[in-house]
Order: sequence, then C-alpha cells, then structure tokens
Amino acid sequence: MCLAIPARVLEKEGDMARVDFGEGTSREVNIALVNVNVGEYVIVHAGFAIEVLDEAEAKETLNLWNQILSQDD
Repeated sequence: MCLAIPARVLEKEGDMARVDFGEGTSREVNIALVNVNVGEYVIVHAGFAIEVLDEAEAKETLNLWNQILSQDD
C-alpha cells in the first residue's frame, strides 16, 4: 500500500525542501517535480513532492489522518 501525505514547506534550497507533516514531524523531500513556495502545502510520496495542494484541502486531509491515527484498535 502506498501513502501520499500532505506537508507544509518550511524552507527550500534548490530541488530539496524541509517540510512539516504536523505534530513536530519534519523531513527533507525532493521538490523537483513541483513549483512550490515556502508556506505552501504539497503531497509527499516516497520522498518526493508530487503535487501542490491548497491549504484548506491539506488541513482537512491532515485532520482526517490524525483522526485515523488516534483511534484505538
């Protein structure tokens, strides 16, 4: 199963950016496939930003992920 997760771009340098997935989780990802600015949201899959996402949609998706992850088995 493959997952693509929204993240906010914190900083960028060349084809790489540090992104925030929320809850203090940040990672370096490759942004060569998208035209994105600091502060915007991207969908990240396998270490690559594959799509720019509007803020409202990104926050809604992150909220859904948090609900899923907080459920007890």
